[in-house]
Amino acid sequence: MLLWASLPATAASPAHQEIAPVKSRQIETFKFSSQQKRFGKLEFIGGIEMSSSNPLLGAISSIRFRPDRKSFLAVMDTGHWVEGAVERDAKGRLSGVTDLTITSMIDHKGRSEQVKERMDCEGLALRDGQVLASYERNHRVDVYPDPGFAQSKPLGTLPILIPPKELRSNRGLETIAVSPKDSPLAGGVVVVSELSFDKADHILAAVLDGPRKGTFSVKQTDPFAITDGAFLPNGDLLLLERRFSFAEGIGMQIRRFKGDDIKPGAVVDGDVLVNTDMGYQIDNMEGLDVVVQPNGDIHVIVVSDDNHSILERNLMLEFKLVE
Repeated sequence: MLLWASLPATAASPAHQEIAPVKSRQIETFKFSSQQKRFGKLEFIGGIEMSSSNPLLGAISSIRFRPDRKSFLAVMDTGHWVEGAVERDAKGRLSGVTDLTITSMIDHKGRSEQVKERMDCEGLALRDGQVLASYERNHRVDVYPDPGFAQSKPLGTLPILIPPKELRSNRGLETIAVSPKDSPLAGGVVVVSELSFDKADHILAAVLDGPRKGTFSVKQTDPFAITDGAFLPNGDLLLLERRFSFAEGIGMQIRRFKGDDIKPGAVVDGDVLVNTDMGYQIDNMEGLDVVVQPNGDIHVIVVSDDNHSILERNLMLEFKLVE
């Protein structure tokens, strides 16, 4: 069911749009002072650190690659779309990105340049001519047309199944992902909260549609918080997690959950693929996508949210999943 789907998709006025020229620095090793390539179930391919003279660049909270494996769409938690494409060197490693187009998102009333509390976009997914955007604070999943999302109001909103009062203000719907059509979830949309808990202190989550529609929970691995996720071709779900404390600094973890375990009422736990700390090239890791290569290799790309702080970095890191 799509709520208020009869509303017009066109915006009242064009959304503000800017080009952000990007300067990239290649990252050739993942662990500082080490040539090691294998980390848990992942093999490091390469990465980049991005900066721009345009102050809009930053705060990237989710990313999705198009079928060409080069073009991507991302969102910022400041309420902006980000469109661009990656560049690679002769060895196939990430070397940079094209100049990014940054556009202010439009809400259902046709307003853009909104305050963060209204347009705190944390998750992004693509399916069948739609862009799905999940928000915290004002908890919801908006549906935009694809193409046309950048200059459009949302077409409607998906019922999130989780009672909004159970979602914490700044720890709400952090992840949205579309399952493969030939998987146990049969193309169903999954949302996972960052740090909102059920009565048993498990993370609140839901399958919004499809044959397994309903709520479920994810076992938390304290002190990690869930920041994004994407499905593997076989229907398993990868969840990106980050931790931060002044005593231990930052950390990143990726867990793999069996798709067949995700069903109404279930409490799911996953295998840890990688767990890293400040001894590695990480930052505030917020976005993850799965990109299947022409030869069948599965690549995992993660990006960071710099919070528009001079103390943090905009990173894009690429790994190969080692089965």
